[in-house]
Amino acid sequence: MAERSTAAVDVADNSGDEPLAAQAAKATADGVEPQDARQAPDQPMPESDGERKAAAPTAAPELHSGHKLARRYRLEECVTRLDGFSSWRAMDEKLRRAVGVHLLPADHPRARSVLAAARSSALLGDPRFVQVLDAVEENDLVYVVHEWLPDATELTAFLATGPMEPHEAYQLVSQVAQAMTAAHREGLSHLRLTPGAILRTSTGQYRIRGLAVNAALRGITSDSPQRTDTEAIGALLYAALTQRWPYETDAYGLTGLPKGVGLIPPDQVRAGVHRGLGEIAMRALANDGATASRQEPAFTTPEELSKAVTAMPRIRPPEPAFTAPPEYQHTTYQQGSYGTPRPGAVTTAVPVAPPPPPLQSPTGKALKWGVAALLIAALGLGSWQLADALLDHIQGGNSTQNQPPPKDDEAPPKKDPVPLTIEDAEEYFPDGNPQNLDGVRASYDKDESSHWRTKSFNDGPDLRDYKGGVGIVYDLGSEQEVKAASIGLKFTGDHTTITLYAAKSMSSSKPVSSMDKIVTGTTSDGTMSLTAEQPRKTRYVVLWMTAVPKAARTEFSQAGYKQGITDVKFSG
Repeated sequence: MAERSTAAVDVADNSGDEPLAAQAAKATADGVEPQDARQAPDQPMPESDGERKAAAPTAAPELHSGHKLARRYRLEECVTRLDGFSSWRAMDEKLRRAVGVHLLPADHPRARSVLAAARSSALLGDPRFVQVLDAVEENDLVYVVHEWLPDATELTAFLATGPMEPHEAYQLVSQVAQAMTAAHREGLSHLRLTPGAILRTSTGQYRIRGLAVNAALRGITSDSPQRTDTEAIGALLYAALTQRWPYETDAYGLTGLPKGVGLIPPDQVRAGVHRGLGEIAMRALANDGATASRQEPAFTTPEELSKAVTAMPRIRPPEPAFTAPPEYQHTTYQQGSYGTPRPGAVTTAVPVAPPPPPLQSPTGKALKWGVAALLIAALGLGSWQLADALLDHIQGGNSTQNQPPPKDDEAPPKKDPVPLTIEDAEEYFPDGNPQNLDGVRASYDKDESSHWRTKSFNDGPDLRDYKGGVGIVYDLGSEQEVKAASIGLKFTGDHTTITLYAAKSMSSSKPVSSMDKIVTGTTSDGTMSLTAEQPRKTRYVVLWMTAVPKAARTEFSQAGYKQGITDVKFSG
């Protein structure tokens, strides 16, 4: 199904005591069918009639639009009904957002493995994957809730329009390979990396849906999961370069390769293919004797593939095409064709009547006298006002002669900062991925032992490189002049950067680029004090964090780049 959404909840946080690798092993258990890594993705293993009867799945639950799960998720549209499970687009009525839901009976032979796979995927908490939001068994049903991304487009749709430019194909294979490398480090595999599992957002980022869950729903396993996912990434790159599926069967709207000729290098399928990317695709797909043109060894893991892509010379994006403006077309009048006689034509002079003298009619004469009267009245009024102003100036000068001059060293008294009360707060997440929705109140409850926390990230301290930032929007109850802030931080170290913005509402739909900046600061200590040069009048203040330090594992999250807010105070 089209697993697209706008947000996630903290079930996707990097937390939990059980290692992700152990949980991923559960996601490929409970008597599911293995998939040979050498087969094309999505090609089922042949089975006998007896095997089909033994593996017959429980019928998918008969639910309808409008049904509610946990008094929260309202089913709206069934998009898939297959192999004993169904997939739906639903509405999270608590957070007022669209979500996706997989449903299957609790007695389904793969129900346990689906739950285990969903919970393992949720613990990864990597924003490059479509996040699992909930995984629950209740009322004889097992359901998995995941993000729904309305602004994202499947890779299938892009490939239907033609092959990709080398730079875009490079971005695809680079981002997908890096994401799968991170997943395999935690013992998680996908096993169904198809064009339908890759989504491209409106910002050009690629996100992968169905990590571990899609394979568990269909009972797919592999003896060599890293090789299976590596070959699938190669197939995606091959399709992006050639608009052909690198197997003999047609799939995902793409034509397969000719039968009986084996794997053909991309530059022999389509002229102009980038040589380096073509060789990367061949080495990822290399199998049963098929190798790249330079006889280099095949990739066996996504990490090997990712390193080879990183080592390639930089592929520049295509230059923007500027269309030359059309040549200026003179009108017929400007070109002089009006009044220009045709060759051989006889011209006749047309007499032109002289214009009448200006303002000689009765109306013109009345207008002249009216304007003159207005000018006389304006001159008289101006003279009277000037005389009155001069008289006031003379009298005022006499009255102030006896007053002592002001002292130069007297300065206006300074106002003491006034504490501002925070009435309410919500998490601010313009990218649709919240950090800790239920912990926002802990950031201003005046209790330093409690805190709001971010997730743990692995891609470095600067959140702008891969997420943009994380933050909270505070409601001061009414418009106040915000001058300064004191922010308590959970973790110290190099370094934390925070910027305050004046917002018009508590909504996360507006980016910080559309707001007025109040003040910004950076610290490595446990407290950050910010003071603006000029106070800003606003009701809503966004605390936007763009850099976080590296911290050790805690009871709530794993080691990584993260931060927590213990206490926020504003003053004006």
